[in-house]
Amino acid sequence: MEWRDQGIVLAARPHGETAVILELFTREHGRHLGVVHGGVSRKKAPALQPGNQLDAVWRARLESHMGTWTVEPLVSRAATILSDPLRLAALSATCALCAFILPEREALPDFQERTESLCDAIASGEGWLRDYVFWEMSLLEIGGFRLDLSVCAAGGGANDLAFISPRTGRAVSRAGAGEWADRLLVLPELMLGGMATLDGVLAALEVTGHFLEKRLAPSLGERPLPPARGRLLAALKREA
Repeated sequence: MEWRDQGIVLAARPHGETAVILELFTREHGRHLGVVHGGVSRKKAPALQPGNQLDAVWRARLESHMGTWTVEPLVSRAATILSDPLRLAALSATCALCAFILPEREALPDFQERTESLCDAIASGEGWLRDYVFWEMSLLEIGGFRLDLSVCAAGGGANDLAFISPRTGRAVSRAGAGEWADRLLVLPELMLGGMATLDGVLAALEVTGHFLEKRLAPSLGERPLPPARGRLLAALKREA
């Protein structure tokens, strides 16, 4: 078995004395693992940092085997933002959440393209805050929990949407909420197309975080969310 693809480094874990198990989010083969021999070396290790883009060849005797990677660096995003803790935290959170949620060996070309675009935006520093919020919303959908912010779950169309049901992820209008408003999540304007202010981003990530933690994580074996996401929230709050 052998194929070639491009992908984003999600994680690289030590394997034995000199090798690493490299996890890539590839364009045509989804989230895929393999061994990189000599991956801890000074020559190879810098290319295997989360968020970097690699050209990779995967080989195995059988498709069911973990296999091995032969990789070449294409884009070193991590190195360009080492001096920016906020963007570095965002890149780390993106990769950690992909590794946590995405199914293994399932091609997701549209979402992979969106993730590459987000990583490029984080690396450039342009427009990534808004992109990250909507990327998390898309990630929830990939994980099987779609937020429906189109119309009020209690009836009344799409007018004056102000809340989200913490159970169903459906939008609720002020009139539809009634006396139940204090039991609902506040719907940030950003999630309806509003301005991407820092406070708005934090509010939106509180909403997506609720569904990641309370709805999606339990379906994945009750594992806690990756600490990298918490570090991103902490970094954003320091900026606020």
